[in-house]
Amino acid sequence: MELGRLEYLQALVTEFQVTDSPEAKEQVLANLANFAYDPKNYEYLRQLQVLDLFLDTLTEDNETLVEFAIGGLCNLCLDKTNKDYILEANGVDPIINCLSSSNEETVMSAVTTLMYLTTLQSREQTTALPVVECMLRFSLSANRRLSNLATVFLEDYCTPMQVEETRNLSKHTAVGIPLPKD
Repeated sequence: MELGRLEYLQALVTEFQVTDSPEAKEQVLANLANFAYDPKNYEYLRQLQVLDLFLDTLTEDNETLVEFAIGGLCNLCLDKTNKDYILEANGVDPIINCLSSSNEETVMSAVTTLMYLTTLQSREQTTALPVVECMLRFSLSANRRLSNLATVFLEDYCTPMQVEETRNLSKHTAVGIPLPKD
């Protein structure tokens, strides 16, 4: 059965790479993101370079592909090996860029992924000023899911001093990251 799992995942990756159909790409990426939820698949997904596939897809124009890619990364980064890989592959910046998506699920997954990726070494990057500014804005959102998640981010991943300094700075600057559409 295990060999079949690797072969099946390989077939999905190959299909994603060779198909020209946007709908087929979306379906395949959704499947890969779902498989990323199961720790039994982590090693296979690393072997097949699915983390790179997800990271590369974050810069696509197709919002649905980005949503599934960030969802897949969110599922994978609970694993320490995957987390380290994403951090070493400079994955934080494209994840931060997902915060400006108009797609609510993409934004929710991006915030959650940043939480999972925060370590003593990565904290400076995952809680950089623009991220904290963004979380402060999200915490004021009428969208309860988003405001609650942003509040948890600010309380659990940022220092009170960071939040206060950002609040003071934000009074004097225009923050350009739009809130996602509901």
